[in-house]
Amino acid sequence: MMHQFELETAQNPGALKRIVIEPVSRVEGHGKVTILLDDDNKVHQVRLHIVEFRGFEKFIEGRPYWEVPVLVQRLCGICPVSHHLAASKAMDMIVGAAQLTPTAEKIRRLMHYGQMLQSHALHFFHLSSPDLLFGFDSDVAKRNIVGVAAANPDVAKKGVLLRKFGQEVIRVTSGKRVHGTGSVPGGVNKSLTAEERGYLLKDADQMVAWSRDAVTIIKQLHMANPALYDSFGAVPSTMMSLIGADGELDFYHGALRARDVTGEVMFDQVSYQGYNTLLTEGVKPWSYMKFPYITALGDEKGWYKVGPLARIQNCDRIPTPQAEEERVQFMAYGGSKPMHGSLGFHWARMIEMLCAAETIKELLVDPDIMGADIVTRGPRAEEGIGVIEAPRGTLFHHYRVDENDVVTYANLIVSTTNNNTAMNVAVRDVAKNYLTGHEVTEGLLNHIEVAIRCFDPCLSCATHAIGKMPLEVSLVNADGVEIDRMVKSESGEITK
Repeated sequence: MMHQFELETAQNPGALKRIVIEPVSRVEGHGKVTILLDDDNKVHQVRLHIVEFRGFEKFIEGRPYWEVPVLVQRLCGICPVSHHLAASKAMDMIVGAAQLTPTAEKIRRLMHYGQMLQSHALHFFHLSSPDLLFGFDSDVAKRNIVGVAAANPDVAKKGVLLRKFGQEVIRVTSGKRVHGTGSVPGGVNKSLTAEERGYLLKDADQMVAWSRDAVTIIKQLHMANPALYDSFGAVPSTMMSLIGADGELDFYHGALRARDVTGEVMFDQVSYQGYNTLLTEGVKPWSYMKFPYITALGDEKGWYKVGPLARIQNCDRIPTPQAEEERVQFMAYGGSKPMHGSLGFHWARMIEMLCAAETIKELLVDPDIMGADIVTRGPRAEEGIGVIEAPRGTLFHHYRVDENDVVTYANLIVSTTNNNTAMNVAVRDVAKNYLTGHEVTEGLLNHIEVAIRCFDPCLSCATHAIGKMPLEVSLVNADGVEIDRMVKSESGEITK
């Protein structure tokens, strides 16, 4: 059964013990978890709070539209290419580029698959492998990438070099490893030279092999401990993603498909141009991150998850041979039912990394990537919507531009925002299963963080709020003593 998500309200919270995990570690951005326990350590309330606010949707207003693909990358240093390309796809509509040239589209795809490779490698090897290899409650001094490098130097080396290769693909296609400028409205600003192609191609086979090794690592962990991996942080829910025209996995373009908790298709090949009627962006007073849901189902039943676990189970096939072979094994492992345990994200993520490595190799031998025809234009429009599958899931960018080429409206639903409710449900499930009735230890609290890390959240990307936002400001002197404090409630009332 799919969880119904409710805003948990503890009875008489003043009488309960409050545990705060702040900051949540080994994720991108800043967040905290609050847990309310009674004297018997029974969990009464668990919430994931996003405590930073970044108002990029307002920053963008008033800027010339052609600046947007570069500006929005500053949302994040981990997945800037995703925002760069989603904004570019939206601006393609503004400049009337209904169909990119073959060279432009393939350069963008190469850039994007490089992003998928480096981001997935970073998350698995650097952020999550310490928990998976050493255990969730292992020695905290060892439970980090340095500990992984000491105990498993070959694994750590592969992780570092996989990420480096993905970053080099980004650099070659966009000009820089982080916050490049390669994609422009209507196309790209450069193609590859023969030297650049040769530079990347010489390591492509090795990256494919190492990606397959990574799939093997996480697959073996699942097989060795199915009781944990199949049930930890289980979030039975709808799954949504972009799908190619033939039902294939496609990170760059497609239409929307959703499957329900049992795997039955709910809707298919729905144009993302209608995302704002398909989805509603709910808000809660205790988080700066929105809570999207499928409008027709309502906020209690309409929430969903996105990202690798959704994409691998949502598609009909993967268009690269080795990743497709691994997908078939993944689906067979789950039998006739979808896998909803949050640790399954890691297995799916590594299959996607393998797909990215294979696709990069295919694109590098395609002569179009060295073509000269790289930009196109058409009839001017006033509105553009671009959607892409970022490493963490489906990413929506929506803009309106006036007759002076100035952005008048911007709305973003980032991948982590789409997963917001699912993350809260996973955190609540893990807290109630592992903390209730036990003495609270660092290792047990790390279980909460492990559940969050499964989703690979980018909290800095996701902090876009609407309406009146609660805010607390403290003024602290050089000695660390609070000398003034101001609080704004969700109703807008300000007290000191």
